[in-house]
Amino acid sequence: MRFLRRFVGRGAGPLHRRGFTLIELLVVIIVIAVLVALLLPAVQRAREAARRTQCRQRLLQIGLALHNYHGAHRMLPPGSVDAAGPVRNGVEQGYGFGWIPRILPQLDEGVVYRKFDFSKSVYDPANRGLGAHPIPTLACPSMSGSAPCYSGCHHDVEAPIDVDNHGVLFLNSSVTLDNVTDGLAYTVFVGEQISSTPYWSAGTNESLRNTGTLAGRAATNPAANPAGVVPAGVDSDDPEAVKAAELKVGGFSSMHSQGVHLCFGDGAVKFISSNIDRGLLQHLGHRADGELVGEF
Repeated sequence: MRFLRRFVGRGAGPLHRRGFTLIELLVVIIVIAVLVALLLPAVQRAREAARRTQCRQRLLQIGLALHNYHGAHRMLPPGSVDAAGPVRNGVEQGYGFGWIPRILPQLDEGVVYRKFDFSKSVYDPANRGLGAHPIPTLACPSMSGSAPCYSGCHHDVEAPIDVDNHGVLFLNSSVTLDNVTDGLAYTVFVGEQISSTPYWSAGTNESLRNTGTLAGRAATNPAANPAGVVPAGVDSDDPEAVKAAELKVGGFSSMHSQGVHLCFGDGAVKFISSNIDRGLLQHLGHRADGELVGEF
Protein backbone atom coordinates (compact mmCIF):
# COMPACT_ATOMS: atom_id res chain seq x y z
CA MET A 1 0.00 0.00 0.00
CA ARG A 2 2.84 2.38 0.80
CA PHE A 3 4.25 1.66 -2.66
CA LEU A 4 0.97 2.64 -4.31
CA ARG A 5 0.63 5.77 -2.18
CA ARG A 6 4.00 6.98 -3.40
CA PHE A 7 2.80 6.88 -7.00
CA VAL A 8 -0.51 8.48 -6.15
CA GLY A 9 1.24 11.15 -4.09
CA ARG A 10 3.32 12.05 -7.10
CA GLY A 11 0.24 12.45 -9.26
CA ALA A 12 1.03 9.50 -11.52
CA GLY A 13 -0.64 6.11 -11.88
CA PRO A 14 1.39 2.92 -11.34
CA LEU A 15 1.21 2.05 -15.08
CA HIS A 16 2.39 5.40 -16.41
CA ARG A 17 5.64 5.30 -18.52
CA ARG A 18 7.50 8.13 -20.17
CA GLY A 19 8.30 7.39 -23.92
CA PHE A 20 10.95 8.79 -26.31
CA THR A 21 10.24 12.07 -27.98
CA LEU A 22 10.56 12.46 -31.75
CA ILE A 23 13.71 14.55 -31.33
CA GLU A 24 15.34 11.88 -29.17
CA LEU A 25 14.58 9.22 -31.78
CA LEU A 26 16.05 11.39 -34.53
CA VAL A 27 19.21 11.96 -32.48
CA VAL A 28 19.66 8.20 -31.98
CA ILE A 29 19.13 7.52 -35.69
CA ILE A 30 21.63 10.23 -36.65
CA VAL A 31 24.25 8.84 -34.23
CA ILE A 32 23.78 5.32 -35.64
CA ALA A 33 24.06 6.66 -39.22
CA VAL A 34 27.29 8.51 -38.38
CA LEU A 35 28.77 5.39 -36.78
CA VAL A 36 27.87 3.28 -39.82
CA ALA A 37 29.36 5.91 -42.16
CA LEU A 38 32.58 5.83 -40.14
CA LEU A 39 32.78 2.05 -39.88
CA LEU A 40 31.80 1.09 -43.45
CA PRO A 41 34.98 2.39 -45.16
CA ALA A 42 37.08 0.62 -42.53
CA VAL A 43 35.21 -2.63 -43.18
CA GLN A 44 35.66 -2.21 -46.94
CA ARG A 45 39.38 -1.54 -46.50
CA ALA A 46 39.72 -4.63 -44.33
CA ARG A 47 37.94 -6.75 -46.94
CA GLU A 48 40.11 -5.39 -49.74
CA ALA A 49 43.23 -6.03 -47.67
CA ALA A 50 42.10 -9.63 -47.23
CA ARG A 51 41.45 -9.95 -50.98
CA ARG A 52 44.88 -8.51 -51.76
CA THR A 53 46.49 -11.02 -49.41
CA GLN A 54 44.64 -13.87 -51.13
CA CYS A 55 45.65 -12.50 -54.55
CA ARG A 56 49.27 -12.44 -53.41
CA GLN A 57 49.04 -16.06 -52.22
CA ARG A 58 47.70 -17.17 -55.60
CA LEU A 59 50.53 -15.47 -57.43
CA LEU A 60 52.95 -17.20 -55.08
CA GLN A 61 51.38 -20.53 -56.09
CA ILE A 62 51.83 -19.71 -59.77
CA GLY A 63 55.46 -18.69 -59.23
CA LEU A 64 56.13 -21.93 -57.36
CA ALA A 65 54.43 -23.91 -60.14
CA LEU A 66 56.75 -22.31 -62.72
CA HIS A 67 59.79 -23.28 -60.65
CA ASN A 68 58.49 -26.83 -60.26
CA TYR A 69 57.94 -27.02 -64.04
CA HIS A 70 61.50 -25.79 -64.58
CA GLY A 71 62.76 -28.44 -62.19
CA ALA A 72 61.01 -31.15 -64.17
CA HIS A 73 61.74 -29.89 -67.72
CA ARG A 74 64.94 -27.86 -67.25
CA MET A 75 63.25 -24.79 -68.72
CA LEU A 76 60.22 -22.57 -68.24
CA PRO A 77 57.14 -23.41 -70.35
CA PRO A 78 56.84 -21.63 -73.70
CA GLY A 79 54.64 -18.56 -73.40
CA SER A 80 52.95 -19.44 -76.69
CA VAL A 81 53.53 -22.13 -79.30
CA ASP A 82 52.92 -21.60 -83.01
CA ALA A 83 54.65 -22.14 -86.32
CA ALA A 84 55.01 -18.45 -87.10
CA GLY A 85 54.61 -15.10 -85.43
CA PRO A 86 53.78 -12.57 -84.35
CA VAL A 87 50.74 -13.68 -82.35
CA ARG A 88 47.45 -12.08 -83.40
CA ASN A 89 45.23 -11.55 -80.39
CA GLY A 90 41.56 -12.36 -80.69
CA VAL A 91 42.16 -14.42 -83.85
CA GLU A 92 41.55 -18.13 -83.32
CA GLN A 93 44.02 -19.73 -85.66
CA GLY A 94 47.20 -21.80 -85.44
CA TYR A 95 48.27 -24.14 -82.65
CA GLY A 96 48.15 -21.42 -80.05
CA PHE A 97 48.72 -23.23 -76.75
CA GLY A 98 49.95 -20.94 -73.98
CA TRP A 99 52.00 -21.49 -70.84
CA ILE A 100 49.18 -22.00 -68.33
CA PRO A 101 47.99 -25.42 -69.59
CA ARG A 102 51.58 -26.68 -69.27
CA ILE A 103 51.76 -25.96 -65.53
CA LEU A 104 48.33 -27.35 -64.59
CA PRO A 105 49.88 -30.45 -62.93
CA GLN A 106 52.00 -28.14 -60.78
CA LEU A 107 48.82 -26.25 -59.79
CA ASP A 108 47.18 -29.50 -58.67
CA GLU A 109 44.88 -29.41 -61.72
CA GLY A 110 46.00 -32.73 -63.23
CA VAL A 111 42.48 -33.75 -64.21
CA VAL A 112 42.05 -30.68 -66.44
CA TYR A 113 45.56 -31.15 -67.86
CA ARG A 114 44.86 -34.76 -68.88
CA LYS A 115 41.68 -33.75 -70.71
CA PHE A 116 43.58 -31.42 -73.06
CA ASP A 117 44.55 -32.94 -76.41
CA PHE A 118 47.92 -31.31 -77.09
CA SER A 119 48.07 -32.91 -80.53
CA LYS A 120 45.36 -30.48 -81.66
CA SER A 121 45.03 -26.70 -81.68
CA VAL A 122 44.02 -24.92 -78.51
CA TYR A 123 41.06 -23.63 -80.53
CA ASP A 124 39.89 -27.11 -81.52
CA PRO A 125 36.43 -27.90 -80.09
CA ALA A 126 38.04 -30.65 -78.01
CA ASN A 127 40.17 -28.02 -76.23
CA ARG A 128 38.41 -24.67 -76.47
CA GLY A 129 35.80 -25.42 -73.81
CA LEU A 130 38.46 -26.65 -71.39
CA GLY A 131 40.25 -23.34 -71.73
CA ALA A 132 37.36 -21.63 -69.97
CA HIS A 133 37.17 -24.10 -67.08
CA PRO A 134 37.32 -22.09 -63.81
CA ILE A 135 40.70 -22.50 -62.09
CA PRO A 136 40.49 -20.86 -58.62
CA THR A 137 44.23 -20.15 -58.53
CA LEU A 138 43.93 -18.02 -61.69
CA ALA A 139 41.21 -15.71 -60.34
CA CYS A 140 41.89 -12.57 -58.30
CA PRO A 141 39.38 -12.21 -55.43
CA SER A 142 39.00 -8.49 -56.19
CA MET A 143 37.60 -9.33 -59.64
CA SER A 144 34.00 -10.45 -59.90
CA GLY A 145 33.47 -13.96 -61.24
CA SER A 146 36.17 -16.48 -62.09
CA ALA A 147 37.86 -14.79 -65.06
CA PRO A 148 41.62 -15.48 -65.27
CA CYS A 149 43.56 -12.55 -63.84
CA TYR A 150 47.25 -13.49 -64.16
CA SER A 151 49.54 -13.25 -67.17
CA GLY A 152 53.15 -14.08 -67.93
CA CYS A 153 55.62 -11.36 -68.91
CA HIS A 154 56.51 -11.61 -72.60
CA HIS A 155 58.38 -8.35 -73.17
CA ASP A 156 59.68 -5.18 -71.56
CA VAL A 157 57.83 -2.73 -73.83
CA GLU A 158 54.59 -2.75 -75.78
CA ALA A 159 55.20 -4.98 -78.81
CA PRO A 160 53.61 -8.03 -80.45
CA ILE A 161 54.19 -11.46 -78.90
CA ASP A 162 57.03 -12.90 -80.97
CA VAL A 163 60.16 -15.04 -80.85
CA ASP A 164 62.51 -12.12 -80.12
CA ASN A 165 60.80 -10.80 -76.98
CA HIS A 166 62.84 -9.95 -73.88
CA GLY A 167 60.62 -11.44 -71.19
CA VAL A 168 60.56 -15.02 -69.94
CA LEU A 169 57.31 -16.31 -71.52
CA PHE A 170 56.87 -15.51 -75.22
CA LEU A 171 56.39 -17.16 -78.61
CA ASN A 172 58.19 -20.53 -78.77
CA SER A 173 60.32 -19.56 -75.78
CA SER A 174 62.53 -22.05 -73.92
CA VAL A 175 64.03 -19.81 -71.25
CA THR A 176 66.02 -21.35 -68.41
CA LEU A 177 66.72 -19.70 -65.07
CA ASP A 178 70.35 -19.35 -66.15
CA ASN A 179 69.17 -17.17 -69.05
CA VAL A 180 67.79 -14.62 -66.58
CA THR A 181 71.13 -12.91 -66.18
CA ASP A 182 69.71 -9.73 -64.63
CA GLY A 183 68.82 -11.77 -61.55
CA LEU A 184 65.63 -13.57 -60.61
CA ALA A 185 64.82 -10.97 -57.93
CA TYR A 186 64.82 -8.23 -60.60
CA THR A 187 62.84 -9.96 -63.37
CA VAL A 188 59.05 -10.15 -63.59
CA PHE A 189 57.67 -13.59 -64.36
CA VAL A 190 53.91 -13.16 -63.82
CA GLY A 191 51.58 -10.28 -62.98
CA GLU A 192 47.96 -9.28 -62.75
CA GLN A 193 45.68 -8.34 -65.62
CA ILE A 194 42.09 -7.12 -65.95
CA SER A 195 40.47 -9.72 -68.15
CA SER A 196 37.23 -9.60 -70.11
CA THR A 197 37.33 -13.23 -71.24
CA PRO A 198 37.01 -16.52 -69.36
CA TYR A 199 39.73 -18.14 -71.49
CA TRP A 200 43.24 -18.75 -70.16
CA SER A 201 44.65 -21.53 -72.37
CA ALA A 202 45.79 -19.58 -75.45
CA GLY A 203 49.20 -17.93 -75.73
CA THR A 204 47.77 -14.53 -76.61
CA ASN A 205 47.05 -11.48 -74.47
CA GLU A 206 44.61 -13.79 -72.68
CA SER A 207 47.68 -15.01 -70.75
CA LEU A 208 50.61 -12.73 -71.69
CA ARG A 209 51.34 -9.06 -70.96
CA ASN A 210 54.33 -6.69 -70.95
CA THR A 211 55.85 -4.04 -68.71
CA GLY A 212 55.07 -1.25 -71.14
CA THR A 213 52.37 0.01 -68.77
CA LEU A 214 51.13 -0.78 -65.28
CA ALA A 215 47.76 0.39 -64.00
CA GLY A 216 45.93 -0.05 -60.70
CA ARG A 217 42.21 0.61 -60.42
CA ALA A 218 42.58 4.28 -59.44
CA ALA A 219 45.60 5.04 -61.59
CA THR A 220 45.49 7.94 -64.03
CA ASN A 221 47.32 6.06 -66.77
CA PRO A 222 45.04 3.92 -68.98
CA ALA A 223 44.61 0.23 -68.24
CA ALA A 224 45.90 -2.31 -70.71
CA ASN A 225 43.79 -3.77 -73.48
CA PRO A 226 41.23 -6.22 -72.12
CA ALA A 227 42.29 -9.68 -73.28
CA GLY A 228 41.14 -10.62 -76.75
CA VAL A 229 39.24 -7.39 -77.37
CA VAL A 230 39.79 -5.09 -80.35
CA PRO A 231 39.32 -1.54 -79.00
CA ALA A 232 36.19 0.35 -79.93
CA GLY A 233 36.69 2.93 -82.65
CA VAL A 234 38.94 0.79 -84.83
CA ASP A 235 37.82 1.01 -88.45
CA SER A 236 36.99 -2.57 -89.43
CA ASP A 237 37.36 -1.59 -93.09
CA ASP A 238 40.98 -0.54 -92.55
CA PRO A 239 43.15 -3.70 -92.69
CA GLU A 240 46.19 -1.95 -91.21
CA ALA A 241 44.21 -0.59 -88.26
CA VAL A 242 42.67 -3.99 -87.59
CA LYS A 243 46.08 -5.69 -87.77
CA ALA A 244 47.59 -3.15 -85.37
CA ALA A 245 44.74 -3.75 -82.92
CA GLU A 246 45.19 -7.52 -83.15
CA LEU A 247 48.92 -7.23 -82.45
CA LYS A 248 48.52 -4.94 -79.43
CA VAL A 249 49.07 -6.85 -76.18
CA GLY A 250 48.88 -4.38 -73.30
CA GLY A 251 50.48 -4.08 -69.89
CA PHE A 252 49.74 -5.39 -66.43
CA SER A 253 46.70 -4.03 -64.61
CA SER A 254 44.56 -4.82 -61.58
CA MET A 255 41.40 -4.00 -59.66
CA HIS A 256 43.48 -3.04 -56.62
CA SER A 257 43.82 0.62 -55.78
CA GLN A 258 46.99 2.33 -57.00
CA GLY A 259 49.04 -0.72 -57.92
CA VAL A 260 49.53 -4.23 -59.24
CA HIS A 261 50.94 -7.45 -57.78
CA LEU A 262 53.94 -8.80 -59.69
CA CYS A 263 55.62 -12.16 -59.11
CA PHE A 264 59.40 -12.14 -59.63
CA GLY A 265 61.69 -14.95 -60.64
CA ASP A 266 62.87 -15.60 -57.10
CA GLY A 267 59.26 -16.34 -56.09
CA ALA A 268 58.70 -13.02 -54.29
CA VAL A 269 55.40 -11.23 -54.92
CA LYS A 270 55.52 -7.43 -54.60
CA PHE A 271 52.81 -4.79 -54.84
CA ILE A 272 54.16 -2.27 -57.36
CA SER A 273 52.77 1.25 -57.44
CA SER A 274 51.13 2.52 -60.62
CA ASN A 275 53.43 5.54 -60.30
CA ILE A 276 56.61 3.49 -60.72
CA ASP A 277 59.16 5.04 -63.06
CA ARG A 278 58.46 3.71 -66.58
CA GLY A 279 62.12 3.08 -67.32
CA LEU A 280 62.52 1.05 -64.12
CA LEU A 281 59.37 -0.91 -64.91
CA GLN A 282 60.74 -1.82 -68.33
CA HIS A 283 64.03 -2.98 -66.81
CA LEU A 284 62.03 -5.35 -64.59
CA GLY A 285 60.41 -6.88 -67.68
CA HIS A 286 63.74 -7.57 -69.43
CA ARG A 287 65.52 -10.76 -68.41
CA ALA A 288 68.99 -9.69 -69.59
CA ASP A 289 69.43 -5.99 -70.32
CA GLY A 290 72.35 -5.66 -67.88
CA GLU A 291 71.01 -2.48 -66.29
CA LEU A 292 71.28 -1.76 -62.58
CA VAL A 293 67.96 -1.68 -60.70
CA GLY A 294 67.58 0.27 -57.46
CA GLU A 295 64.73 0.34 -54.96
CA PHE A 296 61.25 -0.43 -56.26
